[in-house]
Amino acid sequence: MSYRIDISEQTFHFKQPAGTSRGVYQTRHSYFLTLSSDEQPGIVGVGECAPLPDLSCDAIPEYEKILEEMCRLVSQLGTIPYDMLRPYPSMLFGLETAFAQFKAKGSKALFDTPFGRGEEGITINGLVWMGTFDEMYRRLEEKLRLGFHCVKLKIGAIDFEQELELVRHIREVFTKEQIELRVDANGAFTTDNAIRRLEALARYDIHSIEQPIRQHQWADMAKLCRESPLPIALDEELIGVNLQSMKAALLEEIRPQYIVLKPSLHGGVSGCTEWIDLARPLGIGSWITSALESNVGLNAIAHFCAATYGPHITMPQGLGTGQLFTDNISMPLCIEGDKLWFKQTDGNQ
Repeated sequence: MSYRIDISEQTFHFKQPAGTSRGVYQTRHSYFLTLSSDEQPGIVGVGECAPLPDLSCDAIPEYEKILEEMCRLVSQLGTIPYDMLRPYPSMLFGLETAFAQFKAKGSKALFDTPFGRGEEGITINGLVWMGTFDEMYRRLEEKLRLGFHCVKLKIGAIDFEQELELVRHIREVFTKEQIELRVDANGAFTTDNAIRRLEALARYDIHSIEQPIRQHQWADMAKLCRESPLPIALDEELIGVNLQSMKAALLEEIRPQYIVLKPSLHGGVSGCTEWIDLARPLGIGSWITSALESNVGLNAIAHFCAATYGPHITMPQGLGTGQLFTDNISMPLCIEGDKLWFKQTDGNQ
């Protein structure tokens, strides 16, 4: 079948600045691929390509030109050249999800799952962005008020002792059975202070810490994973590791307790599936999270998540980013308590 792919773009604006240890995002730029075919008129599939500046391996100056070339090639071939797109995970994710929606006859329910039929929600974590102590405390209280039972704190922006104080406060009020705590250091610790900080955090029954030190320090990270009193999850470490052989080598050497998978960063749907298949035999757990995409990308990630781990997903996923923008695209997604639901009606198919 021959296809036509139209490319459009849009800039989204955060309701409040999104702070990580790598900087603060005020806006988010995405490219949208609209897939159609004269052989199936009236059916379209839309995919989002959203590389993150200073983080994605494919956030490059010539991004738009390469995206146009890849879309032209896919139109001619009638299929996705997966190996050719390994260096460009956000492009691959956009193409894969556009094809998935097209295959689903244009439905926003990309796969047939209990989640996609609106029968089951996906448990998600509440995200507390970096900020001052008072800001983080206020955001945390809001997440707890909304009914979240798993909260993820982004740390590394303010004094570590203050961040520890926030964690201590949570544990004074809530047991680990009541609130599961995850922390994400975004590589903010050093090889010198990491183990001491992990020991300090471990006193408060932390579920896991994401990326304690910066990526590309495999030996140091492997040592931390062996010695850490709390489980370590790799995130940024996986960026740019696109070949299957390299993925296997990384997991074998570092042996993390978990990997956190973001399709836009870690190889699209197929690349993330590859990571999961390599991790499982090693006893490495995983969960899926969005990477600040609009609701188009978030919807696709949620359906991929449901198809991969479902039904009855017990591990909280990182899919609570749908309310970050002032000008997001409407999708039949809603959060009720600590679950993300897909509620499709005839009007929003």
